[in-house]
Amino acid sequence: MSQQFDPCITDDGSYTFFSEEFGQTFHSKYGAKEEALFKYAIPTLLAEKASRGHLRILDICYGLGYNSAAALSIIWRSNPDCTVEIIALELDRSVAISAIEHQLFSEWEDPIPQLLAQLAQQELIRTSKLKAELICGDARQTIQQVIDREFIADAIFLDPFSPLSCPQLWTVEFIDRVAKCCADDGIISTYSCAAAGRAAMIQAGLSIAQIIPVGRKAPGTIASFDSAQLSPLSQQELEHLQTRAAIPYRDPTSTDSIAKIVSRRELEQDDCGLETTSQWKKRWRRVS
Repeated sequence: MSQQFDPCITDDGSYTFFSEEFGQTFHSKYGAKEEALFKYAIPTLLAEKASRGHLRILDICYGLGYNSAAALSIIWRSNPDCTVEIIALELDRSVAISAIEHQLFSEWEDPIPQLLAQLAQQELIRTSKLKAELICGDARQTIQQVIDREFIADAIFLDPFSPLSCPQLWTVEFIDRVAKCCADDGIISTYSCAAAGRAAMIQAGLSIAQIIPVGRKAPGTIASFDSAQLSPLSQQELEHLQTRAAIPYRDPTSTDSIAKIVSRRELEQDDCGLETTSQWKKRWRRVS
């Protein structure tokens, strides 16, 4: 049975929901709308790339739909004639439905609220400027549909719950499939700076960089096959990728339970002989 969602206000005045299943809100308390703009739409350079006239976006863990809303807003402000294709993956469509029912898109400019209402309700949009599809189910399986269609995205939003709560969408295997959907100069963006997720991106052949923190201490991460678009990581961040924290999650069959994925990583960490995160932090406190 689908969960009922009640809006929780965030510091920028926009609203998010709380997930009972994962024990987390869908956005940081600092600002749901700000997070969509500054962790996803802006870092993926959509405003600059809108001049191409056509853009493709893969929105993983669509949730309320804020990241797609922010993307459309940024693109059409930059180039009102730009056509957009979106494939959105989401486990539970009731999240998007609840966002529409609570009118959480009222602050976004027209026609974005109307378009996303149609996407939530019908799972498909076909207009002269937007083609969008919402594919529901476990993203570990539904992403194969994206690969099979040879959908290559200019921007990929990777927005699962945290690696500790939802490790199945941060594994080496899943990130590798995500990378298969990324254009050569495309950008993958996520709010997380977890070393395990970053290590999985590097194993997929991607270069990574940080996103400047928005409203919280931790930065996000962007990744691309085109390293020229990215600023290099600091020495401190590079060294974090040499600690136990950077042992990635693994899910060889893409069907394992959270407990099994976590247990597999813990065993690998116990065997790795690498520095712990607390040791790494202590070293850098001495340096600073």
